[in-house]
Amino acid sequence: MENFKRKAIFTLNIKNDFMKRILFMFFFSGTFLLVQSQEKTAFQIAAPWNEAYDVRSDVAIIYGVNDAGGNFEQRVKGWRDKGYKVHFMTGIAWGQYQDYFLGQYDGKTHLDEGQVQRNGDTIWHGRNVPYIVPSANYLGYLKTHLKRAIDAGVTAIHLEEPEFWARAGYSEAFKKEWKAYYGFEWRPQHESPEATYLSSKLKYQLYYNALKECFAYVKSYSKSVGKEVKCYVPTHSLLNYSSWQIVSPEASLASIKDVDGYIAQVWTGTSREPVYFNGIKKERVFENAFLEYGSMISMIQPTGKKIFLLTDPIEDRPRTWDDYKRNYQATFAAELLYPSVADYEVMPWPSRIYLGKFKLENSDERQPISPAYATQMQVMVNALNEIPVSGNKVNGSHGIGVLVSNSMMFQRFPTHAGYEDPQLSNFYGMAMPLLKRGVPVETVHMENLSNANTLKGIKVLIMSYANMKPLNESYHTVLAEWVRKGGVLIYYGRDNDPFQKVQEWWNTNGKRYNRPSEDLFGKMGIENSNNGKFIKVDKGWICINSSDPKELVLSGNADDTFIEQVEQAYKVYAHAGSIVFKNHFLLQRGPYIIGAVMDEHKDKSPLKIKGPVIDLFDPGLPVLDSKEISPGTQSFLFDIATVKSERPKVLAAAARIYDEVMTDDSYTFIAKSPSNTINAMRIRLPKPPKAVNVYRNTEVVDIYTNAWDAGTKTILLRLPNYSEGVSIKIKW
Repeated sequence: MENFKRKAIFTLNIKNDFMKRILFMFFFSGTFLLVQSQEKTAFQIAAPWNEAYDVRSDVAIIYGVNDAGGNFEQRVKGWRDKGYKVHFMTGIAWGQYQDYFLGQYDGKTHLDEGQVQRNGDTIWHGRNVPYIVPSANYLGYLKTHLKRAIDAGVTAIHLEEPEFWARAGYSEAFKKEWKAYYGFEWRPQHESPEATYLSSKLKYQLYYNALKECFAYVKSYSKSVGKEVKCYVPTHSLLNYSSWQIVSPEASLASIKDVDGYIAQVWTGTSREPVYFNGIKKERVFENAFLEYGSMISMIQPTGKKIFLLTDPIEDRPRTWDDYKRNYQATFAAELLYPSVADYEVMPWPSRIYLGKFKLENSDERQPISPAYATQMQVMVNALNEIPVSGNKVNGSHGIGVLVSNSMMFQRFPTHAGYEDPQLSNFYGMAMPLLKRGVPVETVHMENLSNANTLKGIKVLIMSYANMKPLNESYHTVLAEWVRKGGVLIYYGRDNDPFQKVQEWWNTNGKRYNRPSEDLFGKMGIENSNNGKFIKVDKGWICINSSDPKELVLSGNADDTFIEQVEQAYKVYAHAGSIVFKNHFLLQRGPYIIGAVMDEHKDKSPLKIKGPVIDLFDPGLPVLDSKEISPGTQSFLFDIATVKSERPKVLAAAARIYDEVMTDDSYTFIAKSPSNTINAMRIRLPKPPKAVNVYRNTEVVDIYTNAWDAGTKTILLRLPNYSEGVSIKIKW
């Protein structure tokens, strides 16, 4: 009789999110422990289940009650029956709500509740679907969707994109909300900085209140029917909303007790927004994505709540497949360089990706996704199911932060007195010169300063009030105390933009400051000394510069003094050692290596990674003795040397692996991925294989490639994918 040992399989239902992430799988005494309630990866989908885009993440987020895609309850059931945990997502500022706007809901049309710009035009998201001013009546309507979703059995609600356009604010609905909130008549926002500021604050507050009310309803109703439903906000980053001139509650949402977390909606479409550096305006997708993900993480991480990082293998705007692939790799590498997060929305709209048609470069012919790109994408997506949280840090000098605030969104439109901030350069001027020199600069959200975790680890903080204003005096109290205890603050700003003198706390109720920075400096016991020298404040230091940060990037070679100041602050005053300047970022997370090399750097040399490694951006999954990453590109590798066990193991695959069984001379498992795609797999084995058999039910499946690599003891298999899975048995 064949002598073999079978691993016992047990399941645990762990409710704590942190434990889910840490313990989602491990080996103990030959026993495989599978955490049954894992919600590590997800995708959003409006369409019913289909084998062509059966992505095999943990969660299917079903979009919209009214969206085209058949009966909502049937869609929920269809995805759940295929083994997915099911969430619900809908837009809170827009959605397929024609029944509300056109009168089917309550017998009244509500198109007058749309967001209206100065010329009287409504801002539309789609046909008969305007962006909405969230009235009490509208929120009552939205709750009927939330109730229906909860009754259908979803375990989480996602209310996405709470967006109020900065150019809006002229509708009768908005004027009504203005009077109710401020107690005086509406003022056109284009007439003064004061009116612009008040208009933006109201837009911000309206969606803060809307989400607070809706999520309170979700928690209350779900509890009343014996359920516990989580609440998430999928939202663009503060940097993107500020760039695109949209107002949203952003960081403040984490303070709502019923908010369980965010989805960081960062992808090629947001990250390709052109920015200035060294006097040149152009797309810098990797760099922008790195800053966007960092902004989203810093927005919520001090609170301990959950965040999913999103990226998209394509994007909303029609481009070429080649463009999509190049920028997908850039944003994917950027998100993986944040090792404290290991939860991902792996893609939105898989039906669009797998069934859509887009052009190739130098061609006008629209084509479906290529087999090679589909395989590569599936390798990357399935790696997200495995990639761990890591205590490692991306290489470089840590502890340098740039202060940001929700009020960055308040000053973007319209402009006044001729003051311009092209492409949000007052932010990028403080961040891009460091990032381009290989410094993993962080963003720090002013709204989180009351949380003790926010400034933990920050040694040098860079800030300006050229592009934002402090919404609360308490922020200055925290900053001043942080400096007094040893922090180093670098301030940039002429403080002459027209928003300096809006009516706010620094110039009302007995305060008479002309600009908010005067209050900050006063709390540290210094006058506005803007000579660029460091001033001692108890155990800390401050350096004040009378130039706006945008001046550091709007012209060429303008950031040398800035870099020298940051160097001095870090080494001399923060005692953090010399800053490491380089042309790349590198991080290892478990067996995964993520690398990115900057262009526009004086060092043009590639980054060399010693192998053996598997190139996970190559659909052929080649084993490389070494990998060179050229400037302007990124890489995602599997480090074979980290695999110490002789156990058989799938190291990389364009499919998800289930039901593994190991014996002394065989390895059997099931691989599932969207049908009509190609599975490439690199598998570690203790010995060269004698036989590889693949079955779909009882039907033999052809193997396209079966190649053994003796040096790494790995086999490369290529074979068709089927959503119901294929059974693979390898004997040696």
